Amino acid sequence: MATIVEKTSSGIIYKASQQRDFPQLDLLSLLFDSSACGAKEDTVVHADAADPSKAVSKAQLRHLVKRLAYTLRHRYGIGQDGPEKDVVLCISSGHFLLPCLFYSTMAAGGIFSASSPASTATELAGQIKQIGAKLVLCNEDTKEVAAAAAKLANIPGSRVLVLGSQPHLELTNLEQSTPIPISTKTLEWQRITDTKALENSIICILFSSGTTGLPKMCRLSHTNMVSQACLVLDPAREYEKARGRDMSADYRTIAHLPAAHIAGVQGYFVNSFYVGGTLYWMPRFNLVKFLEYSKKYQITTLVSVPPIYLAIAKSPLVTDQFDSLEWAVAGAAPMGKELQLAARKKLGKGKAYLTQTWGLSETTGAMTSMPRGIDDETGSVSMLVMNGRARIVDDDGKDVEAGQAGELWVKGPNVTKGYYMNDAANKEAFVDGWFCTGDIGLFQDGKFYIVDRKKELIKYKGLQVAPAELEALLVSHAKIADAAVIGVEGEETEVPRAYVVAGDATLTAEEIVDWVASKVANHKKLRGGVVFIDAIPKSPSGKILRKELRQLAKRIDKGSKL
Repeated sequence: MATIVEKTSSGIIYKASQQRDFPQLDLLSLLFDSSACGAKEDTVVHADAADPSKAVSKAQLRHLVKRLAYTLRHRYGIGQDGPEKDVVLCISSGHFLLPCLFYSTMAAGGIFSASSPASTATELAGQIKQIGAKLVLCNEDTKEVAAAAAKLANIPGSRVLVLGSQPHLELTNLEQSTPIPISTKTLEWQRITDTKALENSIICILFSSGTTGLPKMCRLSHTNMVSQACLVLDPAREYEKARGRDMSADYRTIAHLPAAHIAGVQGYFVNSFYVGGTLYWMPRFNLVKFLEYSKKYQITTLVSVPPIYLAIAKSPLVTDQFDSLEWAVAGAAPMGKELQLAARKKLGKGKAYLTQTWGLSETTGAMTSMPRGIDDETGSVSMLVMNGRARIVDDDGKDVEAGQAGELWVKGPNVTKGYYMNDAANKEAFVDGWFCTGDIGLFQDGKFYIVDRKKELIKYKGLQVAPAELEALLVSHAKIADAAVIGVEGEETEVPRAYVVAGDATLTAEEIVDWVASKVANHKKLRGGVVFIDAIPKSPSGKILRKELRQLAKRIDKGSKL
């Protein structure tokens, strides 16, 4: 599928060459009732990776969702005053029944939201207050943090529900250890087919990563999540069918990322179910266990983040665990061509497709590299998702020519209607209906490339330096296990500094500076030096936490001046 470039009076518009209809249905009807969903009634859609006897089929899950929805409505008042008024905030590690909480909240008429399982009590309490949560859900792993946060946010313990570790759905609360009765009565969810109602609905609110500031609350609608599943996965099914492969019958993957960001919520709650295979849940990422489960279940699909692909590429523990893999996707942060190719050598006996997708919590994934072969593996994020449009603009909002870098603006059915209760952020983020992503990218040779976040570009004497480019170069060094780059204050201008996790004790800062200087333009040299650290600070979804590195830089630079 090519990208069409149209020069119009309003600017240069990039469009997917193919448009297609997708079901005008609410998300639950798409997954549980429609023929478009690949899962059969007896398909095990979610299972525990450590103990696969803990599992639930599509038919079992549908009945469980209706029962829990009834309980949420009649015991806790979720949706009793109408849909999309009551927010249910969830903080949980990976659990095979976690998707049931998502579906049931929606079925009851509530809005599902999620907090990272790595959140502190103070952070979680702030999110509870910010979003106005009516109910808090957690599991045994996050119970302590949820209890402390509820106290700070003045949420009674009776309104903090704890998901147990049993093979069946069991909930308790902070005030009683005996299980809360899950009603035997059922509640039918509201079936919606009106296009405007679907577009303007709010079924899920996710917090942005907050890598450069306070997290914002991103609204997602039925249309956002349904379109993202159908417009990406339907073409993938057709592609696999042409190869003689039934994607639904041969789909196995592992949930190893937090289900609090778009990769987990869309990927684990929606996409895996829609394809029709089995998703095996880990509580949290652990490389040794991840490798064990990947081999045990012969996974065919992997959607992950660059730090995990870096571990796959560099760890000697990785041997034949991914031989069954057909399709791998990287997202959440840019991944350089060198890492992409190095990781691919260990996937599917070197024959799996490793491609990149690009998107934000606000877009659920605006661009994607559908598997087409090695030609896609050039560090690009390939083409627009069907029905999507994009512009690339300069700092004045004027379109730049193809091949030039600028900020990506997007439109499409998978793009949010805006931030929740934040008019100021909406005014800044949207221009004439275009969502301003804050990502710098360019269009070249029929594909899109992501350069870096606009706010993270380093300005050396007026010239732009992209941290992601230097990071991709650094991690390709045989002695470097991981790296991050930020701008620090030089004598007259901002200069790049590398923070490096050494993979070899003999590695020196001078060696790195000289090596980088031999491979980059003059303005990209590491004039800010190299600092060795034990680990690069990252969010649970794999994004580099540059604000923590900037704080570290201030402490280092302050100390050097004493």
